[in-house]
Amino acid sequence: QSRTTFGFCNDTNRLVDTRELLQAAKAHSLPGLGVCMSRDELLQALRESREEIGAELEPDEFMNSKKSHEVQSMSEVVACLAQRCGVKQVIDVGSGKGYLSSFLSLQYGLRVYGIDSSTTNTHGAQERNRKLKKFSRVYQKHRKAVKAQGEATHSPQEELVEIKLGMNGDDDVLYGDGAGVVSQEEEKVLIGLSDVNPAVESHSEPNPDTEELFLSALSVDVIQTTSPRVPSSQLSGEERERRKRENLERKAQNRTDVTSTVFSPLTSYVTAETELRELINELEDAVMVGLHTCGDLAPSTLRMFVAKPELAAVCSVGCCYHLLSEEFDPAGQECLRGVCGFPLSQCLRDGSWFCGRNARMSACLALERVSLGQGIQMESLFYRAVLHVILRDHYSSFKSEKRVGNVYSKAKSFVDYVRRALRRLELDESKLSDSDIQDYHDTYRPRMGEIHAFNMLKVALAPCIEGLILLDRLCYLKEQV
Repeated sequence: QSRTTFGFCNDTNRLVDTRELLQAAKAHSLPGLGVCMSRDELLQALRESREEIGAELEPDEFMNSKKSHEVQSMSEVVACLAQRCGVKQVIDVGSGKGYLSSFLSLQYGLRVYGIDSSTTNTHGAQERNRKLKKFSRVYQKHRKAVKAQGEATHSPQEELVEIKLGMNGDDDVLYGDGAGVVSQEEEKVLIGLSDVNPAVESHSEPNPDTEELFLSALSVDVIQTTSPRVPSSQLSGEERERRKRENLERKAQNRTDVTSTVFSPLTSYVTAETELRELINELEDAVMVGLHTCGDLAPSTLRMFVAKPELAAVCSVGCCYHLLSEEFDPAGQECLRGVCGFPLSQCLRDGSWFCGRNARMSACLALERVSLGQGIQMESLFYRAVLHVILRDHYSSFKSEKRVGNVYSKAKSFVDYVRRALRRLELDESKLSDSDIQDYHDTYRPRMGEIHAFNMLKVALAPCIEGLILLDRLCYLKEQV
């Protein structure tokens, strides 16, 4: 009997023992190697002998979407890191639309600088941040108004807590407002927010999930409660002067407070050579973070952390491994500015390690999601595979710089899919009749099970490839010590 290695026959190199392969894959993933800790263990270690930060927030109480869960989970880790390092500033690299940055600022009172290379993203982050802050005020009013309908003793003059945290020189103050309904302008704020269902209307019942997402995201120390409003005509001259003086003092104080705990979006392409102090005049010691740092941005973030003494800690969650540039991949593209994303460590560089695009694509697959029946559209992969056969047979194994893209979601049938793909590739679709295209589909349909099995193997190996990429980054950081 032939011996096997990881389930593959040593003589034929064919997979003969799937169970052995799966056991080896599990053993060589990060959890199997025992080189990582859970998020809860990390938080416990960071909080050791230290004060808890804010109230414990349970994601299932007010965050439904994937993005909300990620932001809440990561922000708690970042806040603990900042406290552990004794810093109040955060630099969010690749901040995009500012989801993480806004939450860190509002929930944990951190001064956040979001840096993104896209001007569009920066402008979007500024607008979203402005609306997010208005949103809390709108829902405070809306919630109170709905509650008032069931309270006969409720006074229409009862004052509500209002939050106005503007940007770029607006009146950044917190004060009470007696209005008890949502105005047309404020309703637009609700509809304009990217995370809110456009169907929300001012007279509908408040959505507790959406409501809690934004209201719970506001730190207690930025909400100021007020006593019931008394019309100014009923106040004495002395009382009016006293209130006027207090309002002026409160405005001045709140401008100071907001300046120290706001999110400031910036547009810049940053590398390890970038002088952060030229971008951020008020820069102090800070934690550098990145949520979904795409492709080479994740290794660039680590290089910046190593190169900048003002960065006290780094918290990076990379993604899009297929976009990583590789120094030693013979089929890879030339690295941008001569700096590649993999490998980072001298250990792997000495061995000229590379993964290749197919392996990096596999690293993007989430084993946990696939095990729940999510994450892979088998029919889409089948369509793409048969399309390649058609290109091979009728277009001389045609290769193009153009991408087919997400044609599957728009296609009504396989024939429609192929037609759309050929047009996208600017190929002559008249070569094939609809029946010719359908024949390909019918011929290869019985082999769809092979597509399924192949992709399940890719998914099983995904944690190993991702583990290699992440361990390379960890090794790079340890080499700097």
